Amino acid sequence: MTPFSKRHTPGPESRAGAYGIVDIGSNSVRLVVYAAAARSPVPIFNEKVMAGLGRTIVQTGRLDPQGIERAFAALRRFAALKREIGIKRLDVVATAAVREAADGPDFLKEAEKLIRQAPRLLSGEEEAHFAAQGVLSGIPDADGLVGDLGGGSLELISVAGGQMRPGITLPLGPLRLEAASEGNFSKASDIVDDCLKQVEWLPSMKGRPFYAVGGVWRNLARIHMAQHSYPVRVLHHYAMPLREAMQLTGLIEKMGPKSLSKIPDISSRRVPALPFGALVMERLLVRTGASEVIVSSFGLREGVLFDGLDGKEQRKDPLIEGCLDLSGRLARFPEHGDELAAWTAELFGAEGFGEVPAQKRLRLAACILADIGWYVHPDYRAHHAMEQILLAPVVGIDHPGRMFLARVGYHRHEGSAESEVLGDLTSRLDPQEAYRARVLGLTLRLAFSLCAARLGVIPHTRLRMTDKSVRLEIPKKLENFMGETVQKRLSALAKAAGREAEAVIV
Repeated sequence: MTPFSKRHTPGPESRAGAYGIVDIGSNSVRLVVYAAAARSPVPIFNEKVMAGLGRTIVQTGRLDPQGIERAFAALRRFAALKREIGIKRLDVVATAAVREAADGPDFLKEAEKLIRQAPRLLSGEEEAHFAAQGVLSGIPDADGLVGDLGGGSLELISVAGGQMRPGITLPLGPLRLEAASEGNFSKASDIVDDCLKQVEWLPSMKGRPFYAVGGVWRNLARIHMAQHSYPVRVLHHYAMPLREAMQLTGLIEKMGPKSLSKIPDISSRRVPALPFGALVMERLLVRTGASEVIVSSFGLREGVLFDGLDGKEQRKDPLIEGCLDLSGRLARFPEHGDELAAWTAELFGAEGFGEVPAQKRLRLAACILADIGWYVHPDYRAHHAMEQILLAPVVGIDHPGRMFLARVGYHRHEGSAESEVLGDLTSRLDPQEAYRARVLGLTLRLAFSLCAARLGVIPHTRLRMTDKSVRLEIPKKLENFMGETVQKRLSALAKAAGREAEAVIV
């Protein structure tokens, strides 16, 4: 098991290992800085400028003049921020617009002077590769079609079993599509269909998920969340059923700029691209027959970062690494994760509740996060822990998994109610998993009462389940650790398990 005592992670105030990436895209120029280049990267700074470099590619074959000025201004600022933040390693990449423009080479020469290093100009195949790499780094079990929609191009690549096939790039970014169709949606639809028909293997994606990458498609997901009053505003691994995705794209295509601009949480600079981005998604879903749309907040930038990690780091579990990082920042003793995982193993093993590997993984994650809410006022700890876990910047987990961990965090502190702030999550989680979350939360609550949140006590005790009881065994030398509160919390756990409480001094 992971040696937690060696894995305490410094907070974002430690900048020695900061990693940054500048992404020069067709629509935006962005700098993202991570606390370190790690398996579960934590962003500590993120800034974009909607330069629109590719706005005039179709008409002139050159980069947009105003876009060039905006991009250069952004690069000057990013160079200054690199020095101020103390970025140890910086990657600079350029994509479709710069790649295809006649004046792209001149742009790169000036960009090199401003940022003080040569940008890496990615081919279309490399764009697709890194986008898929990013998706796999955040959703390791992804199995379907990855689509990365930028301002000037659409990259497509299939993934399965942690591997990817060679990808392709198509000239279907919203900026280019709007220009090529002269704003005519019927013409734009024909252009998209003609391009997609050239990709002979797309129908083989039928019945598999479509993993959507890119700012325009993330905004579509935000609209879908608002439509359905979805309580967990986390875009990563957010799933839209095929029928609802088709309805949404059809709706967005028909809405004008004024109506779109009134939608909350949608950037005004994204509004012109939304209808064309929706059109591309709709035609792609029709062509592939995908089962659902799953949004990935990880894409090209995270793929570039992941590609630079060594093999050992790449093989780590992103969920566990993310939980370790969060616990290292917030818990009193991050090492408790080891103790709690071992202590709860018997209760949830073959002789207890039982668990499959996926459930064991979530139990480990819950044990790592068990103490991150300790510093909040006692009256608010349960709700705070639930919200913090639910909205944590971790990947490698779907939304039902987030809800499971959040419920464990809530019950680790108290009661059976739900957070009023986030609404009723019970109906969105399988009843059996909701029950397991409550039992695990009550188990962790018992553990912290028993050991007074100190290390080294729990390993000397044993918790297991018999046909009639939940049995807590405490050695003679620790018998004074048994008290009224411990007995009360053991009884609450046993009641939830449908058994009697049994405390034994051995």
